[in-house]
Formats: sequence, C-alpha cells, structure tokens
Amino acid sequence: MRQESDNVDNSNHDQAGINERHRNRMVKAKQIIDAKIEQAQRKAGLIVITTGNGKGKSSSGFGMVIRAMGNGMKAVVVQFIKGAMSTGEEKFLQRFPNEVSFHVMGEGYTWETQNRERDIEKAEAAWKICQQYLSDPTVDLILLDELNIALKYHYLDVNNVIADLQARPAMQHVIITGRGALPELIAIADTVTEMQEVKHAFQNGIVAQAGIEW
Repeated sequence: MRQESDNVDNSNHDQAGINERHRNRMVKAKQIIDAKIEQAQRKAGLIVITTGNGKGKSSSGFGMVIRAMGNGMKAVVVQFIKGAMSTGEEKFLQRFPNEVSFHVMGEGYTWETQNRERDIEKAEAAWKICQQYLSDPTVDLILLDELNIALKYHYLDVNNVIADLQARPAMQHVIITGRGALPELIAIADTVTEMQEVKHAFQNGIVAQAGIEW
C-alpha cells in the first residue's frame, strides 16, 4: 500500500510540474502574440487565395461569405467553371437575397464541357459581372469561386484581372479559390493558403455526396 501511495504522490507531483511548465510557456506565448497584435492595427481590404489540390478551398471561401453576412456585411458570389448542378451553398445563400448576390456563371468542369471557346465566353461574361461589383464600394466581400481555374487555362488575362482587383474600393475584400493559383496572382494577394491532400474518400471508391462535396 505504501508503494502504491508513493506512486500516486509522484504522479501528482509530475502533473503539477507539467502544468506549471505549460503555464509558463503560455505566458511567454501570450507576450509574443500580444506584441504582434499591437503592431498590426491597420485595416485594409484583403485579397485572400485558397488553392492547392486538397479539399476545402470553396468551403473556406463560403465560410468567409457567411462570416461576413453575420457581421452585417454585403457579400457577392461569382462562380466560374461550376454551374452544371446546383450546390448546397447556392441553395442556402439564395435564401438571403438582400444580403448576398449569387451568380453561377459556369457550365461545368472543364473535362465535362470539353469546349474551350464556350468556356472562355462564359468566363468573360462572369468577369464583366465581377467588374461591376469590384467598382461598387457598397459591396464588402466578393467570393470569386474557381477563378484560379479560369486563369490557369488562360480563359482570362491575368494582368487585366489583377488591374481590376487593385483598382477596387480600399476596404473591399476579395476571396479567390481554385487549384493552380498563378504566381502573378499570389504575388499581389495578402493571404494565401494551399490546401494539401492527405487522404480523400474518392480514392477509396466513395462517391461525392451532398453536404460534403456539393
């Protein structure tokens, strides 16, 4: 019994030491983070890119749209490439026409459409809509879903797109999604995240499902 009691006391002592070391590390971490927050006080409209081969690029973009709406901001969604089927995001956001404008401008993934001239035509039509919102200071956030794909395949001129983005109202945020973000676009962005694929259910023969993929 004495040995068991000693083991319990030692275990409690070890946990107390671990807890104290953790607290000390968090105190130091807070000092570092607080100093960085103190230095980052400027507000500006951001260009945020989510790219890469992993899942979650559009999901992240739509999350920011909903976050903006929750903060009373006016949002716009323009979807490139996609459009052959209605998505859960579209069905949901269409319920809030006074808070978000939703434009589905594509006709399907490039391997389905198989018509480069038509894809270019649809991308150009979509960008004309984007230009209207990029010059509207009442719009707080614009999601350009799958724009990276349209630029990757040269459906749009990246320099013209960059010029329009840089001429937008100072406090307007733009979210750009899609694989293969071009280096020129990454260079002018404020925040860039690359989604990395570790595993995907599709590789195991599981079909894309409502609520998860669309």
